[in-house]
This record gives sequence, C-alpha cells and structure tokens, in this order.
Amino acid sequence: MAIKTSGLHHVTAIGGDPQRNADFYLRTLGLRLVKTTVNFDDPGTYHLYYGDSAGKPGSLMTFFPWPDAPSGRHGTGQATTTSFSVPEASIGWWKQHLDAQKIETGQVRNADDEDTLTFRDPDGLKLALVAHPQGDPRDPWNTELVPAEHAIRGLHSVTLSVTKEDATAGMLTDGLGLSFATQDGNRLRFAAGEGGPGALVDVLVTPDAPRGLVAAGTVHHVAWRAPDEDTQKAWREELVDQGVHVTSILDRQYFRSIYFREPGGTLLEVATDEPGFAIDEPLLELGRALKLPPWLEPRREEIQHMLPKLDLPTENNPELS
Repeated sequence: MAIKTSGLHHVTAIGGDPQRNADFYLRTLGLRLVKTTVNFDDPGTYHLYYGDSAGKPGSLMTFFPWPDAPSGRHGTGQATTTSFSVPEASIGWWKQHLDAQKIETGQVRNADDEDTLTFRDPDGLKLALVAHPQGDPRDPWNTELVPAEHAIRGLHSVTLSVTKEDATAGMLTDGLGLSFATQDGNRLRFAAGEGGPGALVDVLVTPDAPRGLVAAGTVHHVAWRAPDEDTQKAWREELVDQGVHVTSILDRQYFRSIYFREPGGTLLEVATDEPGFAIDEPLLELGRALKLPPWLEPRREEIQHMLPKLDLPTENNPELS
C-alpha cells in the first residue's frame, strides 16, 4: 500500500435518546460537543460529534441518535469496543467518577503496560478507558466534572470482532497501510505509523461468536485519516484496483469520505482531515447551534420541527455558565 493512514479519524455509533446521549458524553465523559448537525441521509435525525476543544481528527466519537431505535447485538462483523486514551495515573480517578455516576465498570485490567477500564454507555455501547506509560500529548477539554488533568485525550483504539483474521488483517495492512504490532492469544494488534494512542486497532478472533447486528448501542463505522482530498482520491483508486467495492467521494461538510467494508464485515471509512469543524462557526461556539449543509438549509424550518428538543449542559460551554 503506497498510501498509509496516520491513525483513527472518528468512530460513529448508533444511539437512542439524543438528550441522554448528550448528557452522558458531555457530562459523564467530559467531551465537547463540537458539531450539532443532522444525518445528511436522514435529516430528521441528529448527527452529534463529540471530541476535544477543536474536534481534531482522532478525538472524535459521533452518534446518530434514533429515539425509538431497537437495541443492536454485539458480535462478529463489527467494531465491538471503542477505547479512549486517558493519562497514566487517572484510571483510579475514573473508576471513582464512573461509580459516582452510577455507571457499572469492569475490573481494571493490565496488559502490555496499559491499564484498561471497561464500561458501557446508556445504550449498551462497549467503551473502555486506557492509560499508558508513553503519555498522550493531545490537549483535553476541561470541565468542572472532568478536569483536564484526568480528561480523555482522544481515541485510543478500536476492536474489530471477526471469525477469521487473515482477510481482515490483509485489508488493514494492504488497504490502510497498517502494520502488525503484537498478538495476545486471539487478539491481534495493528498500528498506523509508530502506533500509540489514536493509531491502533485490535482484531479479536472469535470463530463461534454470533454475527453482530448494527442498531442502538453498536458502532456503525470506523473512520481512518487521510490528510487531504488529493490523497483520498489516490487512495480510492488504489482500493478499486485491489478489487474493493468503494463508494464515490461524499461531501460530509467537515471532511470528505469514502466507505468500504473489510472482509470480516465492519464498515470502514477514509475521511480527510480538512476542512474541519470551524468552517461554519467560530471555534469558541462549536456545537451550540444546529448546522446544516447548504443543500439542506432551505429545509431548516421543516428539519427543526422534526428534531427532538436538545438541551446542552453548561459543561459544553463553561464560559456561558
């Protein structure tokens, strides 16, 4: 693969009630809502983007929250765990914080010098916090409930569950330019570039596990970074030459996207770093107002009428509190 990703861009999941979703990710996890927009293919549904102060690629977790969506099923053919990076000495603080928020957590597990704390969001999405000795220089968002010294730095890794590893490993290496890093039993780790937080994917091989069903509480797709549109175009051509079925380049307003499935079934995306979330509102005001792409703007009144009311907690914009 001549073109290689530098790491994760974002993870997009299906949620339930949008207010409950926003309260959890803004207050309990301390992320910032960097964009309030809609699903461009279903504009009666929000698309909520959470991340660091500027919504930098690699910090982003996004949701399509459908209030009446049925619960999904975790299994093969999907990303089954999304992990966030936190400071090395913060796992104990997070355990106490999540306990205080009545969030059930697993036992802290240590592997490869990483401490991992697992839990689920209100819709059952599997999440983890990972602390690691190499540190993470990314700037966090600071709130009263989750101070910067303990705050999430961005995505750490995702776990893909598959029945067989060979074809998926081939896509990760030949299609995305990742390299094999380590193996622990039936878990294989691949890394972009030098690896580290935000540049990792684990492949969990579970031949007898049921097939996953994407609905509320599951990941819809995993996006990887491309620096610009020219690189993305060349990347798409390489994938097509390899026989991969790839979508056309789609305008997502804040980045451009192509989508394809890895052989194990997980939907993958390659998203550009540009132009970013400050293209249609000032950095200090990210996420406060509903933003629509130009082709949906004439339908604003209709769309606003369809969308459920969403009250943002003051943690999203502390200077307003």
